[in-house]
Amino acid sequence: MDTVSLSKTQSQIWVNAFVRSVYNWMAVGLALTGAVAYGVAGSPSMIRLIFGNQLLFFGLIIGELALVFYLSARIQRLQAQTATGLFLLYAGLNGLTLSFIFIAYTKTSIASTFFICAGTFVAASVYGMATKRDLTSMGSFMAMGLIGIILASVVNLFFRSTGMQMIISYIGVIVFVGLTAYDTQKLKAMALTQPAGLDAGVVRKGAILGALSLYLDFINLFLMLLRIMGNRE
Repeated sequence: MDTVSLSKTQSQIWVNAFVRSVYNWMAVGLALTGAVAYGVAGSPSMIRLIFGNQLLFFGLIIGELALVFYLSARIQRLQAQTATGLFLLYAGLNGLTLSFIFIAYTKTSIASTFFICAGTFVAASVYGMATKRDLTSMGSFMAMGLIGIILASVVNLFFRSTGMQMIISYIGVIVFVGLTAYDTQKLKAMALTQPAGLDAGVVRKGAILGALSLYLDFINLFLMLLRIMGNRE
């Protein structure tokens, strides 16, 4: 094997290892969120505490948003263990606020929607990893779509239109599928720019940041699909 081929092989091994680490941490975050949500849903006292107290509920929401922004903005200055802890804390808090889905929807529809979401997510990730097309412009367009979804959702809090909610959900599926492909390609580019042998702490922080991006894509895609396909209790 010549030097160029060996270099390419080593580079591919490094990329695969980094991406695998990202997906492992994403899976840990999803598992933690699911476990916390399921556990809280089975406790009437916890449900009353979280959803019966608007101050606490919105405090949790604000805390989650603050963690995402802080982790994204300060990741390079944090210790790897701190970044990991904050990611897991966010996943746990998200489980608290998402526990309502086990009350609002049947467990069968939650399970079926999860598997459909997982299949869709994997397909989008594979596309993002394999395509030679630069998805930067698509990622920017999807980011604009995300802003539109947020604004439309805020407006719909006042109108409470079921039709508008369904339109938002269908558009949301398209947006988060696109963002999944874009974020996956961005991960691949990140891995290619990080030389093998890089400090383990730096690699871990990169993996945590990537896991956070894909975690957010998965959770939001799941919620959009659940609004479309879920059967309510």
